[in-house]
Amino acid sequence: QVQLVESGGGLVQAGDSLRLSCAASGRTLSSYAMGWFRQAPGKEREFVCAIRWSGGSTYYAESVKGRFTISRDNVKNTVYLQMNSLKPEDTAVYYCAGRKGAYGSRWYTMGYEYDYWGQGTQVTVSS
Repeated sequence: QVQLVESGGGLVQAGDSLRLSCAASGRTLSSYAMGWFRQAPGKEREFVCAIRWSGGSTYYAESVKGRFTISRDNVKNTVYLQMNSLKPEDTAVYYCAGRKGAYGSRWYTMGYEYDYWGQGTQVTVSS
């Protein structure tokens, strides 16, 4: 079992930056893929980005490419989401997710493909 705890959300202005953290506990994540998803009010949950724990390769949704960066710290067992040039449309609850097993070159962008979820952290970007 893996427990995921997000932190770092808050209220910022458009153009500002924010870094989210997702601390994982329960087991090592060497074979995992970790993802960030978000859900805005009245909208479906959407994929933001993902990282393979082993190797550190990353994949981004087009809407955040060039502005957001996902990374991981092997020692702290933590995944980060650095968000720059934030826009009001980035306002959402952000969720960290973990998937057991990430094989080949495929990326996992659907929520049902992940096994563990954090509780979410609110990010609000004012215009």
